[in-house]
Amino acid sequence: MNSEKHIKVTGYSNISWKDAIVKTVDEASKTLNNLTRITVLDQHANVSGNKIVEYMVDLDIVFKIEPFQEPIQEDPDNM
Repeated sequence: MNSEKHIKVTGYSNISWKDAIVKTVDEASKTLNNLTRITVLDQHANVSGNKIVEYMVDLDIVFKIEPFQEPIQEDPDNM
């Protein structure tokens, strides 16, 4: 059986929305295995002095759940 988990993540960049997406996926892949897809849920920005100073993206990140494997029990008589 295949199962997937969805998490919502907000990413930030002072360069662009694309940069925020790329950096967020890169960072998420450091702690999540088997990423399969992302969906951009929302894009927004902070403005100061009539200029965008921070780009933000809300992402739905999807990854496959690894099947549970029973831990291997060591035989105490063979130690």
